[in-house]
Amino acid sequence: MSFSSGSCGNCYYLGTGDKGILIDAGVSLRRLKKTLMENGLDMDSFSAILVTHDHLDHIRHLGSFCKRIAKPVFTTEDIHSALARHTFTADHISSCRNILSEGGWNEVAGFKVRYFVVPHDATQTVGYAIDIDDRRFVIMTDIGRMTDEAVEFARTADTVVVESNYDMDMLMSGPYTYELKMRIVQGCGHLSNDECASAIKRFWHPGLKNIFLCHLSENNNTRELAFNCSAAALRSLGVEKGSVALRCLPRQYPSQMFML
Repeated sequence: MSFSSGSCGNCYYLGTGDKGILIDAGVSLRRLKKTLMENGLDMDSFSAILVTHDHLDHIRHLGSFCKRIAKPVFTTEDIHSALARHTFTADHISSCRNILSEGGWNEVAGFKVRYFVVPHDATQTVGYAIDIDDRRFVIMTDIGRMTDEAVEFARTADTVVVESNYDMDMLMSGPYTYELKMRIVQGCGHLSNDECASAIKRFWHPGLKNIFLCHLSENNNTRELAFNCSAAALRSLGVEKGSVALRCLPRQYPSQMFML
């Protein structure tokens, strides 16, 4: 389930009947509790938080989470070092600090987790491969360009969450400054609809069951443009309609609870 996916805030829940984790903490604790309750869950439904990077839309409420619910926070040493200095997290992160080992699998709240570094203009940004019993979930949000390593993890996944941030024509004809446009498109910003579609062509495999398009831009994209671009990529591969569930995650409100 996604609580929010975009520059206004990012937070995701992944769980089974007896264990769960959060990925990022860009929504308030109040909103988190309310949405969990509406889906028959509570604050005991997750036991840890993974962090992808130190940009504010992903960690805005992490300090509050650490102060009030004290769940362990797992990420890389570089990202934790940045969180220890960040205004929104510095006062409360130390007691929740847990470092993920590099280049290997980690046990996190009953899940097997491995990170991979992706290009983005934060201190460091990572995607995650998460093994749940015999299934694999891969998330790569805020990724300036697709990497071979990210593709390799996605090729082994049942479910992939991948950024489809902007439509190039909308971005270039829109109101953003030239500098901001270049920041977005030059490999360490965000992934376009076309780049996302090209990535899907690279990582699609017969075992892939779900693709979620995340972090759609409010100003430079629409759900229809993002969906149609990725759907065309699947059709070009000859993927039968319905064999892969393709969905766009909402920007500012929770998604439904998906059974993967």
